[in-house]
Amino acid sequence: MQLDFFPSRTLTLYLAKMFIIRILAVLVMLVLVLMALDLLGNTGDILAPEGNGQAEILKYASLRIPQLIARFLPYSVLLATLIALVTLNQNSEVVAMKAAGLSAHQILAPLLLTAALIAAVSFAFNERIVTRANATLKVWEAVDYGPIPEESGTRANIYLTDGTNILTASSLAGRDEDIRLRNVTWYARMPGGIISEQVRAETASYAGPGWRLSNPVSFNVASAKTESLESLVVGELLTPEQIDLQSVDPDALSFFELSETIDAFEAVGRRTSEMRAKWWHRLAGPLSALLMPLLGSIAAFGLARSGQLFVRAIIGMALGFAYFVVDNAALAMGSFGGYPPFLAAWAPFLLFLLVGETVLIRTEE
Repeated sequence: MQLDFFPSRTLTLYLAKMFIIRILAVLVMLVLVLMALDLLGNTGDILAPEGNGQAEILKYASLRIPQLIARFLPYSVLLATLIALVTLNQNSEVVAMKAAGLSAHQILAPLLLTAALIAAVSFAFNERIVTRANATLKVWEAVDYGPIPEESGTRANIYLTDGTNILTASSLAGRDEDIRLRNVTWYARMPGGIISEQVRAETASYAGPGWRLSNPVSFNVASAKTESLESLVVGELLTPEQIDLQSVDPDALSFFELSETIDAFEAVGRRTSEMRAKWWHRLAGPLSALLMPLLGSIAAFGLARSGQLFVRAIIGMALGFAYFVVDNAALAMGSFGGYPPFLAAWAPFLLFLLVGETVLIRTEE
């Protein structure tokens, strides 16, 4: 029996069903509470543009909810693990399973299998829904919840460099020479990074070379004078191809689109550490659900006769949240080039996999 990972079909289905119900219950509770708090803070901004009403609020919720689900699904798996295992422990079901000859790993096997399925669903959900919601919501926020430009390839929060000068835009639409920038700001800087002139314009289009600002307003820092111009061409070294590369948002690209973008960046010698780390994390992130039953297992095993069930649940929760802290820190270090991208994405997962196994084996097996 010790070599049979799933010794009982009935027990496997019972534990898997219990686990799934608790995951869904915790996830729905978290998403509803967080969505309500989010709407309290953003409803005023959503309704500010003329004509916006309930439909726009529902649209915002439909874009925000996938983000909340993707972010808090691993937390839901952790909390559901603790709730399920604490319940089994309180009802002496763990004792019954141990008396029947099941090892700790066999008891956890249905939970681990369920978590693996959750991880696969999470990956597909992120690729098909969350990336699109990220792209749409960022563009909508960039236009202050007004009408979203209908052009293809819309992206938000553009930051470009032309030598020492800087060109920013709230959104970008179109591709190649048909690119249109909105809410544009041009910072002309002297050597040393000191800004000498700031120019604002509602839109900018490709002038071949350079980018023509429509009805720009220039502010000269030295003279503190503001001047309205009919048009102005800036950023002559910025080509449409460079803008396509520099305005990439990894969170808005699917796994395979991000892979192609990384290859394009590497082909022109651009830095790809941040995108490569996020690319690896697209796999490691959903798999974090697989760790949660292992990290939370101390709530069912270990010090089983001490009666300190609440303390064991707190330890399991602490291990789970420690993983998320370390994971976020490692991903940030990988984005800045402090860690190799592969190490930044996978080291926390492998580290806490070993921690979970060590705790389980030393306390119960």
